[in-house]
Amino acid sequence: MASVRGTVKIDMDTCKGCELCIEACPQESLAMSESINALGYHYAVLIQDNCTGCVNCALVCPDAIITVYRSKKKGSSKTITKEPIAVIKNVKSNIKFTIEDLPERIEV
Repeated sequence: MASVRGTVKIDMDTCKGCELCIEACPQESLAMSESINALGYHYAVLIQDNCTGCVNCALVCPDAIITVYRSKKKGSSKTITKEPIAVIKNVKSNIKFTIEDLPERIEV
C-alpha cells in the first residue's frame, strides 16, 4: 500500500479564528497563531507534520478557507504526487460533497 501523508493550506488572511478546525483535527496538527491577520484575528496554522489528509478541518470550516492535500509515494520509484483532495469554496447555501479514493487504512 502507498504511504499517505497530508498537509493543509489555510488562507490566513481570511481566517476568523473560530478554532473549529483545531477541534476537528484528530492528529492535533493545527493551532492558533500568535500573530493576527489584517482582519484582526488569530488564524489557524499547521504546527505538526503529522497530518493524514482526513479533511475534517476543511469540512467544518464555516468560511471554506482550507484546502487539504495528500501526498502519495508510489511503488519503489519513490515518486511523490501531491494533489488537492478537499477544496470547498464559494459556499452560499447547503452543499453536497463526495470524497473518493479514500484508502481503507491510512499508513503514516
